Amino acid sequence: MIRIKAEKGAVLPQYQTKGAAGADISAFLTRSETLRPGEYKAIPTGLYMEIPEGYEVQVRPRSGLAFKHGVTVLNAPGTIDSDYRGEVKVILINHSDEPFVINNGDRIAQIVVAPVSRLPFEEVRDLSETERGEGGFGSTGV
Repeated sequence: MIRIKAEKGAVLPQYQTKGAAGADISAFLTRSETLRPGEYKAIPTGLYMEIPEGYEVQVRPRSGLAFKHGVTVLNAPGTIDSDYRGEVKVILINHSDEPFVINNGDRIAQIVVAPVSRLPFEEVRDLSETERGEGGFGSTGV
């Protein structure tokens, strides 16, 4: 369970369908915000979360905003750590050629709860060999 403290009038996260992996989160604004082409802003949600240790909440774009308006989450996926207690804000960027207006209550992103694995880091002189080796950035073909 994710415990949430919400500002008066803020919209709680909502799964839009029975099979949805992500719950939509909404803007919490006193006035509309406009994202000019190429501009990015941190948009408040009015939500504060208590995430259980061993989990994170990932902030991801909404596909409709990205496809229809070119607006997406700049640092996707953003991570909300289990020890963070501040307001959840979503960094949106406008990749389109047109200004985009965000109104209070607009669904601006989705959140997905995910388990976190923490393993220790060990410095070594050499790594094991693999077939791929150091090949990256398209080395496996098209």
